[in-house]
Amino acid sequence: MRRLREQKWRFSTLTPKQSPTRTLCSISSHSNPDKILIDAISSSLQNNDTWHTLTTKFPTLNLPTSLINTILLRFNRPETAKRALTFFHWSSHTRNLRHVTSSYALTIHILVKARLLIDARALIESSLLNSTRDSDLLDSLLDTYDVASSTPLVFDLLVQGYAKARLLESGLDVFTNLTDRGFSLSVITLNTLIHVSVRSNRIDLVWRIYEVAINKRLYPNEATIRIMISALCKEGKLKEILSLLDKIHSERCSPLVIVNTSLILRVLDEDRIDDGMSLLKRLLQKNMVLDVIGYSLVVYARTKEGDLVNARKVFDEMLKRGFLANAFVYTAFVKVYCEIGGVDEAEKLFGEMIDPYEETFNSLVVGCSRFGREGESLKYCETMAARGFVPSCWVFNEMVERVSEVENLKRANGILTKLIERGFVPDERTYSHLIRGFVEGNDIEEALKMFYEMEFRNISPGFEVFRFLIVGLCSSGKVEVGEKYVRIMKRRLMQPNAEIYEALIKAFRKRDDKTSADRVYDEMMSMR
Repeated sequence: MRRLREQKWRFSTLTPKQSPTRTLCSISSHSNPDKILIDAISSSLQNNDTWHTLTTKFPTLNLPTSLINTILLRFNRPETAKRALTFFHWSSHTRNLRHVTSSYALTIHILVKARLLIDARALIESSLLNSTRDSDLLDSLLDTYDVASSTPLVFDLLVQGYAKARLLESGLDVFTNLTDRGFSLSVITLNTLIHVSVRSNRIDLVWRIYEVAINKRLYPNEATIRIMISALCKEGKLKEILSLLDKIHSERCSPLVIVNTSLILRVLDEDRIDDGMSLLKRLLQKNMVLDVIGYSLVVYARTKEGDLVNARKVFDEMLKRGFLANAFVYTAFVKVYCEIGGVDEAEKLFGEMIDPYEETFNSLVVGCSRFGREGESLKYCETMAARGFVPSCWVFNEMVERVSEVENLKRANGILTKLIERGFVPDERTYSHLIRGFVEGNDIEEALKMFYEMEFRNISPGFEVFRFLIVGLCSSGKVEVGEKYVRIMKRRLMQPNAEIYEALIKAFRKRDDKTSADRVYDEMMSMR
């Protein structure tokens, strides 16, 4: 049945002009002179004639592809495979012939069946380097698979050949293509492909390959897991996944569980929820992920979809099975409630938690700030800092952007000072929001302090920072200082816009300084 299935898909890969008979069985349609020549060359090879003898016997030989392939198939047995290789190389070097991919494919099949794997690998590498399309050799190997009565090992060697040649994307495509067609590749092939990907710093590819393998029921061995752990270390994610697993399961998990949990989380975080759930089901069936982790990941997936009803059902089932609610699950609920405006429910869940962590606080800080609860947002940020946690820069910026009262801005600035002491790194947006807030709150001195601090930390102010500051200085009557920052702006190759010029003009006119107002106006008009 397997052979019938393989034959069916093999024929489906042929174009209308490449029927199986024409492509693979043309060996029987040679004319009588061709048959005589085939018999003569085959006889010489059978007698182990040297290259010199072969060249002497056949000095003006024309070797079309069909004739070459027919002679190769004459030696399609393990005991005669070396003669096929001799003919392949003699016909290439002596006649200065560049073999087509089908001749490579037939020779590779013959060598693999004879377990002459070093020679087969050499031909695979040569063919891959000389092919115009990455799929040429695969197509030829599939087309000649039945006529050569080959073995699936040839496809393992092919994928390994792609890895050795660093054709990693193509290697993954071929790996996927073959598994889709029903071929069962070996775990050695999987390990080769991911190992070379790790060494080539293609960590994204490592996880894609591993995902395909799990989907096709090609499961890892200890060597696979060692390589995957190495990949996690290389991308700096091992500590992160260990910390997360500690929040779900208090005991240290095995490397197998670490790798598989990391795979599922990656897929879910790419918003491929169905793919993630399919992978998780398969891993749970093979006991490659712990049940408590499985439940937690399902809850996480449902909350990412915003499906709180089903997330709650899974959570309740988890508790009935005797598993304790963990910080990861709680945080998943807190995050989604904060996103949809259910801050009260999020705070209730937060109150039930024993060990909230950075992500829990981050969600509450952002949720409260987005829904008009800036005081509570600042409170959670202060609590976070007091417990030694540091929010992401994005989270802090989200909070500061929405702070409107000067007193709360000063409170946020105080939190920023404490966070910087713990390693927090603010960016241009952090200071831009603070400067804007102080300007709008008519506290230009604090805005200037923020600008000086920004410069001290070697954070280059952008256009918006200068705009907020200059407009604020003009509004507070410090128009000369405003002009100073316009000059700084220009030195940094930033051109003031109409709003800045109009703020300067208005400030000069307010002081009855018509000369300066006209000068600025003329400059503004000259820039148009």
